[in-house]
Amino acid sequence: MKSKPILHAISLLLIITFLAGCMQTTPTALVIETPAPSVETETTAALVETSAPTAEPTTVPEVNANLLPPDPQIVTITTEDNFTLTGYYYPAGVENAPVVVLMHWMMGDHNDWNEVAVWLQNRGFKNPFENPGDGAQFRWWDPSWFPAVPAEKSYAVLDFSFRDCKPWTAGCQSIQKANWVKDAIAALMFARGLEGVDPNQITAIGSSIGADGAADGCALLNKEFPGACKGALSLSPGDYLDVSYVATIKELGSSDPPTPAWCIADPSEYALCQAAEGAGNTAFKGFSITDGDHGNMLLRPDLDPLPMQLILDFLDIALK
Repeated sequence: MKSKPILHAISLLLIITFLAGCMQTTPTALVIETPAPSVETETTAALVETSAPTAEPTTVPEVNANLLPPDPQIVTITTEDNFTLTGYYYPAGVENAPVVVLMHWMMGDHNDWNEVAVWLQNRGFKNPFENPGDGAQFRWWDPSWFPAVPAEKSYAVLDFSFRDCKPWTAGCQSIQKANWVKDAIAALMFARGLEGVDPNQITAIGSSIGADGAADGCALLNKEFPGACKGALSLSPGDYLDVSYVATIKELGSSDPPTPAWCIADPSEYALCQAAEGAGNTAFKGFSITDGDHGNMLLRPDLDPLPMQLILDFLDIALK
């Protein structure tokens, strides 16, 4: 495709920059005994300055008076070490909703999930934010090609920014591997206390550093609340947080029943997914995507299998 040189250049820059900070250390197994963070919530009123329509949804069951409006709510999340993270909560169109926690890659912040969040929310609501990148070239900001979410499905969605990370293309300003693990578990713990959700129906989806954070955070959450995290989907994991992805997948598979963990990557980065296949987690699935590229670059049309459809398939299985 025409944008492929640009995509590979960006991916190469991302990988070189990040691996420079990672290559001196060896990933360790996920043995962090993390206590439940002291979570403080500041949920503000819904955004008011937006041209986005707030019409009744057409693809989900009729809204009832008990539901929160679809407008994203600003949230702050306090980590174990008393650092404050920011993000948005997108309420679902059903009561006691399952929660999807989205974790971004190193090239951006929570804004990378602007379109994906309202897509999973599935309430006929339009993204009210200005995307920081070009949706014609970087396709995760162009929802016109996204596969349809089934009419009866609506997920509560939480996104957040890892500490010291800014929007595209400024991205993360420093490498904070251990702290990003703390951020991941804090976000998942926070998700359990959101209004209108089922605290034991949590899933995590992440890209690159967020891919590792999603799996690591899911395993840590289940140490505190067994079975609360129903699964983790990782786009291009890479042991970027100094925690062994393979060891984490093994730990997720040791629960009863095993916790689903899916790994999606370009063939050039698929070796880690392949290694995880031997970790003994019978609920693990790996998908090698030809010409997929790295992280968020996997979220574009004309790939086989289509990662955006795999996200929906994963949620169906993890939250059944």
